[in-house]
Formats: sequence, C-alpha cells, structure tokens
Amino acid sequence: MAAVRPLFLLLFSFLFSFFLFPSLSLSASEAQALIQLKNSFTQANDALSSWVPNSSPCKSKWAGVMCFDGIITGLHLTGMGLSGKIDIVALLEIRGLRTISFMNNNFTGPMPEFNKIGALKSLLLSGNDFSGEIPKDFFSHLNSLKKVWLNENKFTGNIPDSLAKLTHLIELHLENNQFTGPIPDFKKPINSLDLSNNKLKGQIPAGLSNYNASAFSGNDGLCGKPLGQVCTAAEQADDSAASTDDSAGSDEDNAGSSTNSSQIVVGVVIGLLVLFIMVVFLKTKRGRDDDFSQLEKEYVEEVVEVHVPAATTRNRAIESSRGKNSEAGSRKGSHHGKNAMTDLIMVNDEKGTFGLPDLMKAAAEVLGNGGLGSAYKAVMANGLSVVVKRMREMNRLARDGFDAEMKRLGRLRHLNILTPLAYHYRREEKLLVSEYKPKGSLLYVLHGDRGVYHADLRWPIRLKIIQGIARGLGFLYTEFESYDLPHGNLKS
Repeated sequence: MAAVRPLFLLLFSFLFSFFLFPSLSLSASEAQALIQLKNSFTQANDALSSWVPNSSPCKSKWAGVMCFDGIITGLHLTGMGLSGKIDIVALLEIRGLRTISFMNNNFTGPMPEFNKIGALKSLLLSGNDFSGEIPKDFFSHLNSLKKVWLNENKFTGNIPDSLAKLTHLIELHLENNQFTGPIPDFKKPINSLDLSNNKLKGQIPAGLSNYNASAFSGNDGLCGKPLGQVCTAAEQADDSAASTDDSAGSDEDNAGSSTNSSQIVVGVVIGLLVLFIMVVFLKTKRGRDDDFSQLEKEYVEEVVEVHVPAATTRNRAIESSRGKNSEAGSRKGSHHGKNAMTDLIMVNDEKGTFGLPDLMKAAAEVLGNGGLGSAYKAVMANGLSVVVKRMREMNRLARDGFDAEMKRLGRLRHLNILTPLAYHYRREEKLLVSEYKPKGSLLYVLHGDRGVYHADLRWPIRLKIIQGIARGLGFLYTEFESYDLPHGNLKS
C-alpha cells in the first residue's frame, strides 16, 4: 500500500524544485487586483502607466511593485501624485504583501482599513492629508508591524493603545499631526521614535524617558525627564488615571493572551510539518472507492480500519459536519449568522471555493491518525482532491487567534511552500483543508522505497532539494520571525 500523510504534513510542506512539480507562479488574480487598485486612484495614468492588463507585475517590472522570487511583497508608490480611494479589497488579493508605502501623495479622509492586511510589516503613509481618529484597536491584529510612519498628516484623537502593544515595532513616526491625550506606555524600546509637533499632554512614560527631547518637542502639554520639565501633581495624577484605564482594559488583554498562545501553538503545528518537510514524490497507485477504505499506513502511529456504508459516509467522513445547519454552510466561509460554526472559511481560493456540503458529499478515504488528530482524503464532484485534517488536540485555541493565524498562513506564497485552502473552527475540533498531492514524502523515498523513485534521487537532484529547503526555511524565518523556531525539528 502507498504511504499516506495527515493533512498537517501537507500544510506548508515544502515543494522543492523537482521536475515532477510545476512551479507556483504569480496568480493572474493579483495582477487584476493591482489594476483594480490603480482604477481606484485619480491621476494614476502617468505614474502607473506600466500597470497594464495581460502583463506580469514582476516580470514586466510595474512601477512601485516590489517582488521576491516572482511574489509581490511590497507596493512603494511614493511621490506619485496619487489621490482618490485606496482599494483595500484589491490589496487583500495580494497574498504576499508585506510593505505598503503611499508616502508623499494626496490621499485624504480617514485611515483606510489597512488593519485587514494582517501580515503587514511596514505601513508608510507620511506626507498625505489623512485625518480623523484612528480606532483604539486598529493595530490589534497587525502583530508583524515593524515600521509605522504616519507623520505629516492630520490625524486627531489619542494615539491608539494597540499601537503601543506591537512587540516588533522598531520605527514609529507620528510627528506633525494633531494627536491629543497622553502617550501610551510602549511595551518595548523603539529604535526610531518621533512624536513631535502634536497636541499630546501628560507625563512622558518612564519607558520613553531615555529618548532625545526632540522626539517630544512641540507638545506644550508634555512633561517629564526628556524635556527637563517637572510634572505637576495634577499631571502625574492624570497619568496615573490613564494607567488605571489601561489596567482596566488588561482583562481584555489577558483574554486576548489566549490568542497569543494560540499563535504559538499554531506555530508549533507549522513546525511539526518540517518533520516531514520533503517533497511529495511517491506516485500513489491505489484506486478510490465511494466508501471509506482500509489503508495500510507506514508513517502513522497506528493502523486505522474504517468501513462505512455509502449511505452514512457523509456523517462519518467529516464528523465536524454534524449539526442541523451543516448543509447551509457558506462556501465563502462567513463568520456570521447561525451557521457560523459550521462554515468553511476559505483562505486560498486558487483552486476554487467550496463548503462543508461539498466535503460531505465527496468520495472519501481515511489516511490515518497522527499526534494531533486524523486525516482524510476527499475527492469532490469537480475533481478536486483535498486532505482534511481534524485537529482534536487543539481545543484550547481561541477562535480569534485561530482565525488570524489561518488567514495569515493562507496568504503565504512561495515556490517551496504549499498553503492551506480552507479551515473550519469549532470549540471541540478544528478542520484544516489542503490540496492533496498524489505522491509520497521524500522521507519514504529515501528510507522506505527502493524502487524507481529512489533511483532517481541522484546527487544533483538531492542538491536541488536542499536548495529548496533552504529557500523555504528562509521564507518561513522571514514571515514567522516572532516564533523562536518556526520550522520545528528538521530531519528526513
């Protein structure tokens, strides 16, 4: 029997540079999204004249489009005289987007919803006419942000508390706005900080007391060590009151700590994948039945035998589909409504969209059990084969944290990485859905197979594999740098 792998071995499994596998390339939808973004601007025809349909943004070197290995990673549209609306929906289609710069343009109005782009590392909006208050929780899900430049705008209201809680922030420029109120207590040191020329007041937090006075100049209401101005008792009392307000909100933060824990746990899941990280290589010769079948598993903890009549396949193929509302699950994965707990949430629609009803009707077979749950292969009516991993051992993950991590993972695009297609969340179990690859693992080819595939693994091919591993690891370290060990144990 052919070796099989649970779904979590597929999620983010590295696809190396084998001749058997086509290269992942920039999707046409991303080019279309950039054209949609361009159309939302005014005065864009000259500056973005290179943005034309039916061409590749990376290969054709579209103006302001930054690419890495054929993947769009940044938009640097600085000083192009752009105005109008910034189409966030279009930006969400660019899955590898990490850096956005709209500096020195003519955009107006409130802060666009950049907080929907959860994987951003740099948000550079200096020198525009953005205005209004930024919501307090705007930066809550932008955990990867390193650089935030909002200077030379007309923002008002308090500096968002969520901005002060970013753990990777190294550059913050808010100068020359109209921010008011106290400065929040930033959790970690910032390499480059400028809050000058606003309307801030109160005592400068102790954590910022070692910065140069110029970082706080032009705020007549500020006092504290950097400015050499002693705070009055009233100002200290105001600062204490602000701290109390922050403490009052700490319960919410503590509740959110489970989100942080969930990110770590999901990160561990990603890391475990590298135990079986090598290329899918072994051709499966086994046929499919409409019923579940007994499979011999060579790399799972135990043999699983399941024989289910066709009439009951839908109930036991994907047990998470239990419940009266399962059939009504949204193909697009809505979070809302009475069916929210039975929906599939699509994070990667390159293979099309589907819902739980499609999975329930699919011909299915058991792939096996692993440390985190069981895995199934499902072949849907449209011919798409997927692997569904039931994650029963992750029940302590909070919904928000699981959602955020799955969407973040779904945005990854790299030649040596396979991203998930969809997921499903319930308190008692989670489902992860990935495209099925009808080959075995490199682990099996190296150590379990002595046939034609093993003979093909000559040293030039093995060196290609090593290069693919290195590229994939480098990408993971970049995208998940907040994790101590994003790839887990590495071995074959």
